[in-house]
Amino acid sequence: MDDQNKNLILATALSFAVILGWFLLFPPPEGPTPEEIAATEEVGTQGSVPTAESTQGLPAANTPGGAAADADASTATAARVPIDTPRLSGTLSLAGGRFDELSLKDYRETLAPDSPIVHLLKPTGAPNAYYALYGWAPGGGLGFEDVPGADTIWTVEDGETLTPDTPVTLRWDNDNGLIFRREISVDDNYMFTIDQSVENTGTDSVTMQPYGIISRHGEPADLKNFFILFEGAMMMNDGTLEEFKYKALRNLDNVPREGAPAEVVSVGNAGWTGFTDHYWMTMLIPDDGTPYTQVAKYYENRDVYETQTRLATETIGAGERVTVSSRLFAGAKEWATIREYQQQGVIKFIDSIDWGWFFFLTKPIFWLLHQMNIFIGNMGWSIIALTLVLKAILFPLAYKSYVSMAKMKELQPQMEALKEKAGDDRQKMQQGMMELYKKERVNPAAGCLPILLQIPIFFSLYKVIFVTLELRQAPWFGPFQDLSMPDPTSIMNLFGLLPFAGPAPDTIMATIFIGILPLLLGISMWLQQKLNPAPADPTQQMIFAWMPWVFMFMLGSFASGLVIYWISNNTITFTQQYIIMRSQGYKPDVFGNIKSSFKRKKPESK
Repeated sequence: MDDQNKNLILATALSFAVILGWFLLFPPPEGPTPEEIAATEEVGTQGSVPTAESTQGLPAANTPGGAAADADASTATAARVPIDTPRLSGTLSLAGGRFDELSLKDYRETLAPDSPIVHLLKPTGAPNAYYALYGWAPGGGLGFEDVPGADTIWTVEDGETLTPDTPVTLRWDNDNGLIFRREISVDDNYMFTIDQSVENTGTDSVTMQPYGIISRHGEPADLKNFFILFEGAMMMNDGTLEEFKYKALRNLDNVPREGAPAEVVSVGNAGWTGFTDHYWMTMLIPDDGTPYTQVAKYYENRDVYETQTRLATETIGAGERVTVSSRLFAGAKEWATIREYQQQGVIKFIDSIDWGWFFFLTKPIFWLLHQMNIFIGNMGWSIIALTLVLKAILFPLAYKSYVSMAKMKELQPQMEALKEKAGDDRQKMQQGMMELYKKERVNPAAGCLPILLQIPIFFSLYKVIFVTLELRQAPWFGPFQDLSMPDPTSIMNLFGLLPFAGPAPDTIMATIFIGILPLLLGISMWLQQKLNPAPADPTQQMIFAWMPWVFMFMLGSFASGLVIYWISNNTITFTQQYIIMRSQGYKPDVFGNIKSSFKRKKPESK
C-alpha cells in the first residue's frame, strides 16, 4: 500500500475517533432533575425569589383550559397600537397588552422581489400563533379580577405609535384602588423595554408578582429538525445555558406539583429565556441583579409551548407606587446586534446563536469571516479569502507534511527493494521500513496532521454557514445569490444556457444533475489525487478513482458557501503541494498520472 494512502486512511480513522471521543467526553447538557427543581423551589421559599406555589394565580395565558381560549375573540376585536421602527413593523394589541403582530422589515421570505417580509409574531387565532405577554399574578387577598389578565382591555394613556422616539403608556384601573400602567419603549433594532407599575390608592397593602410570558401555539411551520441546528426553548441562567427542543418539552416528566403541566424551573439573578428559530428569536430578559424564576413548559391539551420569567413578589403599601422593568428581544439573530446588546449587559447573549460544541472554532472562524465581509463587501469572495487565511495559518504543518511526502517518494525505490527482499515476511518488511525512515529522518505520519486539522475546520465552517444569519441570502455573483442554499445551476440546462429551468432543489433529479460548483469540486479533488501515481493495489486504485466523484454528488446538496470553501481549499492545497514537492527535488508528474488513469490495463495472465 502506498504510504500516502496509508496516511489518508489513518487520518480518516483518527478523525472519526477524535469526534467520537469529543462526544463521549463532552456530552450535551442535560435538563435539570426533579431534585434540582425541588431545590430551586426551596430557594424561592427561603428568599425573595418567587416560588411555583406563588404563581398558581398566573392568568389565563399560562393556565390550561383557562380564559386564554376566551381571549381570542377579544384579541381579534381589540384596538391596536402601531409599531413602526427602522427595522420592525406591527401592532400591539390592547387585549392583554400583548406583542402579537411583528414583522422584520429587512428580511424577506425568499429572494423574489415581491416576496413578503418575515413575520415573527402572530396573534391567537392565526396559524402558529406566537406572542409575548406581560402582567401581574395576584397574591394575598387579591383575585384574578384585581389584576390585568390575558383578556384585559387596556387604554392608551400616552402616545399613539410606538417608535424609538415615542414610547407608549397603557393604563388599566381595577376600580378597587389599584391603577396599573405599562410604559413600552423600543430602540432602533429589536429590543423593547417594558416598565410595569402599580399605584395603590387604597388603604391596605397588596402583594403581587410581575411576570413575562412567551407563548407558542404548536411547533414552528418552518421547523428544520436538523441535527446540526438547535431550535426550541433556551434558558440562560447566571451564565449557564440550557436548551430544550420541542420534543424534549413534550416529553418532560418532572412534574413539580399535581395537576400542572411538566415544567423546567431555573432560578437566578441574570439571564434570559425564550424561543429560538433558525434565524430569528424572541427572548424575555429580566434586569440584571433582579431575582427571578425561569420556566419552560408544554400544555398538551392546547398544544402550547411556553417560556416564562417570574420576578420577585412586590408589596405595594397604601399610597405607594412600585415599578419593575424588563426587556423583550424580538428579531433577527444578527451577530453584531446581539454582541452590542451583550456589551450593554445582557449576559452571554451571543450564545443565543447555536455555535455548537466546537464553539472554540466556530466563533473565531465566523468573526474572521464577518470582518472580511465588512472589508470586501461580498460573502463569496470573503469565504475564499478566509480559506487563504486558514491555509496560511496551517502552512507550517502543511510544509512539513508535503516535505515528508516528497521524501517518501524519493525512498520509493528503496522501499520496493525492501518489499522484494522481505517477501511474505511482513514483520521483516516493517522493521526494514522503520530503519529506513529513521535513517533518512522521515516521519510517515506527518501527512496526517493537515487532514486531522482540516476535518474539524470543515465541520466548523459548515456549522457557521448553515447556522448564521449573515450567510442567509448572501450573494456572490451571477446565479449564486444565496450562499446558504445549494448551487442553483444544473447540468440539465447546461448551467443556464438552455431556455428552461433545472430540477427543483431538494429532489433526486437535482442531486443527479448537479450544478457547476459541485462539478468543480469533483475536478479539484481529482486533480489533487493526480499529484501522485495511482496505488498499485487494484482495490485501492478503484476506491481512490471513485472518491472525487462520490464526494461531488454527496456535497452537491450542501450550501454553496461550503462548496466554494472546499474548491478553494483543494486548489490552494494542490498549488502548495506541487510547489513544495518540486522544491524538495520530486517533480509530480500530473499529466502523466492523468494519462495513465485513462489507459486500459491489460488483464494479468494466469
